[in-house]
Amino acid sequence: MSGAPVQAQQQNSGVSRAPALPQRYCHFRCLQASATVKLNRMCSGGPGYSPETEMTSNSVANPGVRWHSSGAEFVLFSAHAETVELCLFDTSDRETGRLPLTRNGDLWHRSVPGLGPGQLYGYRVYGPYDPALGHRFNPNKLLIDPYARALDRSFKLSPAHFGFAGDPGSPAALDNIDSAPFTPKCVLLPEARDPIRQLGLPLPETIIYELHVRGMTMLREDIPAPLRGTFAGLGSEPVLRHLRDLGVTAIELLPVHAVADEPRLVRAGLRNYWGYNSISFFALEPRYASGVAALEFRGLIQRFHEAGIEVILDVVFNHSGEGDEWGPTICFRGIDNASYYRLAPSDKSKYLNDAGTGNTLNLAHPVVRTMVIDSLRYWARAGVDGFRFDLASVLAKEDGAFHREAAFLRELLADPELGKLKLIAEPWDATGEGYRLGSFPPPFLEWNDKFRDSMRRFWRGDRGAIGELATRLTGSTDLFSTRGPLTSVNFITAHDGFTLQDLVSYSQRHNWANGENNADGTTENYSWNCGVEGESHDASVRALRFQQKRNLLAALLFSLGVPMLSAGDELSRTQHGNNNAYCQDNAISWL
Repeated sequence: MSGAPVQAQQQNSGVSRAPALPQRYCHFRCLQASATVKLNRMCSGGPGYSPETEMTSNSVANPGVRWHSSGAEFVLFSAHAETVELCLFDTSDRETGRLPLTRNGDLWHRSVPGLGPGQLYGYRVYGPYDPALGHRFNPNKLLIDPYARALDRSFKLSPAHFGFAGDPGSPAALDNIDSAPFTPKCVLLPEARDPIRQLGLPLPETIIYELHVRGMTMLREDIPAPLRGTFAGLGSEPVLRHLRDLGVTAIELLPVHAVADEPRLVRAGLRNYWGYNSISFFALEPRYASGVAALEFRGLIQRFHEAGIEVILDVVFNHSGEGDEWGPTICFRGIDNASYYRLAPSDKSKYLNDAGTGNTLNLAHPVVRTMVIDSLRYWARAGVDGFRFDLASVLAKEDGAFHREAAFLRELLADPELGKLKLIAEPWDATGEGYRLGSFPPPFLEWNDKFRDSMRRFWRGDRGAIGELATRLTGSTDLFSTRGPLTSVNFITAHDGFTLQDLVSYSQRHNWANGENNADGTTENYSWNCGVEGESHDASVRALRFQQKRNLLAALLFSLGVPMLSAGDELSRTQHGNNNAYCQDNAISWL
């Protein structure tokens, strides 16, 4: 499982109100400058606007925004809304107008002439606030378009983002604070004209290197300071040279989608570093870009492909960053809570929580499922070579139970663009029933935690470990007998847990910096400190640790299966015993 469970949080428990407005990136100012005068004329209520100036469309397209030479067409899904407004903004955060959308079935649409790249927008959706029926509409909250291709800034939590005042389950709890000044605006971007083709490297030759975009380069002095922690920095020659020297054939990026920090982290002055708390599946996290994120990301793909290295994205479709009923209203909750989320059958004011983070996306709904497939296609056309699905068991659940033939899996594997990519499942979720290692259909690869644990136990010296060691070394045939050893993604360490250096330096977790009284993170790491807890200057202890690291890496690389290295293990990177550094966007996590 990735990330730490988030407990229910109260609205006004320590989050500072009305933070200063962040500055826009200058490139958005340039893109939008030419459109501002036109926007003032055509927005509802603005001088010179009339309904007759609006473009017409004979049919409503799928959800999202389509830009063309004469303007843009906006389409939003909401089955239970009563009214939907498109809100347009200039770069000073001024709302220049609201345009009502027209309903066609469960889709709401409007075509607006004259809009060009860089236009900032969001939605307000009107409907009942009736949590008992699963509805949490609040038009005071500006909402992110689920199909937005870019956001103008990173999300920063404010009390204004909470759709309730008091008890979130009460129909009288509607909060009337306008969240627009504190919410990232969607940025209108055109479709990329030329898709980037995948490398398609043979699976038997694959060596995966799991890394974090920001952590990989934040401390590298051979990369210009403005590029550190960005896609451009990751695609720089020093990084590429290092990975080529290692023999890596694929990098697996921790989530790069726009992310929300959990309320607890905000109160503690921390942030969600790993990124397993997405609020958009098409928009990149703005802090990972030194310029226009979408363009910089495409440049990253091209650079890695030129170096013969594939790019795999870790994607989080099992839940969103809106949390449980105590969480903020940012996107899906305010657009159509009852459609986008799986709600408790006995009390629809509560969320099912198979992901352990407060909510579970409802992939049983065809529109939600289509959104996920559309997101995957979008990134595939940007050149992404494959996907690792976080808590993939959640995605295969229907009627509360895991199904190997679930609709999402069928549609994904049948898609002519997606079915041929490298697809990796994390085959478990936050529930006992969700542990499904060995159960995913081909051509899925699966993270093999049994390989991880058996290797750790054997090299720690546990009695009775050699039998399972032999099974894991030879491809985990007990799990993948009909699919072959290349189904198994073998790893000793990953982002979640001890680093390799800490695995041989600590027998206990040391997560005090996370602010949870060292109660978070797993207690059973199958680790051994080689006689001294933590750093040691004893030459014999250091030599033993060095030998143990070599033993573990050798076992990984010589085993049958697809090996995955965790970034920095080759450099003996330490997190000082923190085995759950999901909230440490600092030197604890950086290489």
